[in-house]
Amino acid sequence: MKTDNGEPFLPVPSPQYLLATIDAALAEDVGAGDWTTLWTVPANARAEATIVAKAAGTVAGIEAASATFTRIDPTLEVTLHLGDGDAVRAGQEVAWIRGSARAILTGERVALNFLQRLSGIATLTRRYVSAVEGTGARILDTRKTTPGLRRLEKDAVLAGGGANHRFGLHDMVLIKENHIRAAGGITAAVKAVATQNREGLAVEVETTDLAEVREALAVGVDRILLDNMATDRLREAVGIVKATSSSTETEASGGITLDTVGGVAATGVDFISVGALTHSAPALDLSLLIRPRSG
Repeated sequence: MKTDNGEPFLPVPSPQYLLATIDAALAEDVGAGDWTTLWTVPANARAEATIVAKAAGTVAGIEAASATFTRIDPTLEVTLHLGDGDAVRAGQEVAWIRGSARAILTGERVALNFLQRLSGIATLTRRYVSAVEGTGARILDTRKTTPGLRRLEKDAVLAGGGANHRFGLHDMVLIKENHIRAAGGITAAVKAVATQNREGLAVEVETTDLAEVREALAVGVDRILLDNMATDRLREAVGIVKATSSSTETEASGGITLDTVGGVAATGVDFISVGALTHSAPALDLSLLIRPRSG
């Protein structure tokens, strides 16, 4: 599918995942039936509806919203004026739906829930990305996502200009503080991974001070996570890593906000991971306005 200006959408989740997620959301919301709509709206009633932004932001989740309506009634006509990653201004029309009034009303809340939630993530991500523009640092998401919605939420981060960290526990090794404690130290943990990492997964280790940074460099990892370090300490840690290894990446994390992310990026880190992108993004305010039609 393309937007009405002919531009392709960003890659979307597989049809199977998307439909299963929509079905679960509709089952939760509709249950045994949308009695209000069924009892007040004639079966043959037709309507047009528009989805309008009530605040400026970045759109994401447009495919999920569209597919929600057509999942309820495949005969509904849905026209998308914007695609994921597009900027939207307050008062701008995002999409247009025409067909069964019952189907539009039943799908309204689930479609808007997807669109508002995911657009909120994209909007916040865009703000972080803009705050580090020109530094070379890339904004990453985390696994702090809504259960069952991770793929959609991570795609929303992409729509906002950010990048994805690992999708789950299976596609990257991230040795964090509790792993280190349980394994008996950074060196022991990294060496244990090295003997078993037949898949050749990238290995990242969390550090909290310069001694741990040096230990991680000595044992050899792909990326060093610099957790909750003050800006001066971050800059020093990045300098140590760059002077020691040309291939080891650096990532800053821990309580980074829009007020502080620019300073963190200026230290020279390669990546900045921000859990707030998915666990604290406010929904973008959108509404659906319906107009009855005859015939």
